[in-house]
Amino acid sequence: MSLRLEPLQPNSSKDPLLDVESAQLEVKKKDENRCCRCCGIPRKLGLMKYWFIQDACGIICAVFTYLLILYGIFAVTMVILLPYGIDFYTLVHGVLFNALAISATVAHVRTMMTDPGAIPLGNATKDRLNSLGLKVGQVVYRCPKCISIKPERAHHCSVCRRCIRKMDHHCPWVNNCVGESNQKYFVLFTMYICLMSLHALGLVVNHFIHCVKSKWGMRPSLPMGPAEMQDVFHLITTRWSTEDECTHFSAPATVIFMIALTFEALLFSLFTAIMFGTQVHAICTDETGIEQLKREKPTWAKQTHCMAMRAVFGSQFSIGWFNPLVTPDVSSGKTQSCMYSV
Repeated sequence: MSLRLEPLQPNSSKDPLLDVESAQLEVKKKDENRCCRCCGIPRKLGLMKYWFIQDACGIICAVFTYLLILYGIFAVTMVILLPYGIDFYTLVHGVLFNALAISATVAHVRTMMTDPGAIPLGNATKDRLNSLGLKVGQVVYRCPKCISIKPERAHHCSVCRRCIRKMDHHCPWVNNCVGESNQKYFVLFTMYICLMSLHALGLVVNHFIHCVKSKWGMRPSLPMGPAEMQDVFHLITTRWSTEDECTHFSAPATVIFMIALTFEALLFSLFTAIMFGTQVHAICTDETGIEQLKREKPTWAKQTHCMAMRAVFGSQFSIGWFNPLVTPDVSSGKTQSCMYSV
């Protein structure tokens, strides 16, 4: 059987099967941590055992995402719901909002900590080629950056430094690539964040309508001197004398919290709704974001909408599609397994 391994740089004069071991060592040296070499925080936290991209920008964005989720929980629970006391309204909305927040957080963690479909480093060897069961004379491409066999629809990510199967894009907000193995979690993350944001907007509007006629302008029960002498912390934390359901914090603090929550909810509901729509469209059309951006002509047999959804979410439609704890069977719907066995 005759197999040809073609480099992606056609002008290369070297035999692509030569010096694979040295190239693999060089790749592993380059695959070191770029941002945490000095502090070693990921290693201390035990993250080195799992798939974790040690990129400074991605880590900052991921932490910022968790902080935004925590602020949403605080604002909805403490500012909007708590003043009403414990009743059916607060229990229903509190449980629902926190369930969405937990689901979004779990989906984010699984998106970030799941291998998106990385091709093993330095696997472009003659033995590996012979084990693929390819046709005589079939051309197999090698990535010159990670020294790996590059299957169809795989792309090299400069941040992850790996070739990723069915790579859609690299998202700094989840500090990972969105690819074949973690696209389900990313779709669920955008969906739950969008639902959280819309729920928070509804609660803000209802709270504002309910409290707009309250006595927010009433003087506080504690005496206040000239405005320029007031302590900012005292102004924010002092309870006002009115006994209505809008004053767990002072009126200025409540307004500030609600404005911040409204801005966050509007921004991220719009952003995640667009991302969710583009992801669902990409899945249904069986074209990744990179393939659409590059306008690549499909050389693969496109799947039906149903099979394409099953390839991402796994098996038949069920409640597990919406559960970020359920690991999908990404082999569903594949017809050319050799392209994904490298």
